[in-house]
Amino acid sequence: MPSSCLIVIPTFNEKENIREIVDAVLALDRNLDILIVDDNSPDGTGEIADRLSGEREAVHVLHREEKSGLGAAYMAGFKYALAHQYDLIFEMDADFSHDPKYIPQFLDKIESSDLVIGSRYTDGVNVVNWPIKRLLLSYYANMYSRIVTGMPIRDATGGYKCFRRAVLEAMDLDGVSSTGYAFQIEMNFRAWKKGFRICELPIVFWDRRKGVSKMSFSIAKEAIWMVWKLRVESLFGRM
Repeated sequence: MPSSCLIVIPTFNEKENIREIVDAVLALDRNLDILIVDDNSPDGTGEIADRLSGEREAVHVLHREEKSGLGAAYMAGFKYALAHQYDLIFEMDADFSHDPKYIPQFLDKIESSDLVIGSRYTDGVNVVNWPIKRLLLSYYANMYSRIVTGMPIRDATGGYKCFRRAVLEAMDLDGVSSTGYAFQIEMNFRAWKKGFRICELPIVFWDRRKGVSKMSFSIAKEAIWMVWKLRVESLFGRM
């Protein structure tokens, strides 16, 4: 039988980080499984992931043929988790911007919640080493999201979170098409509209130590129109 908790880690060109992040997660000794979803990384991340899977029973790998967005990678991971009967499913970056030390706190919070979001903005602004322009973009994107959608979530774009399987089972995963910031907003909005209990866990977010950021203006731009799309679909009962 698998562990009841799966950490889904999407990767694209993360050869400098993937072994370290796997070691850090498994060192917690909390009966965790890891699923690496690699988008055919040209730097050999997928091959390293396969070696890790061969070395450690808790590590699994999904290979996708091309890079088609963070949202699509997570959808593949979520479907794997549901098919393999995991009770708790994490989203987590490979680059250590999401510190594994918070995982035990997530597991404590999920006992009384359905979705726990690692939040950078519940206790001031807890972001380290970001350029000011990127920080302001993220902060105001979250403010914009709250105003347009009405969600009482201060960090709707954060990508460090833990779902109960019931949340994912209640959603039409094939109907989620957004990526990046917008993907995180959409998943939170769908969970909120369905009445699931959502909790924000304060975390400190560190900019990646190694490798290159995948952030782009197009990812941020998608969130601008996506929040209005979600609001309209909600008004017409299409969620």
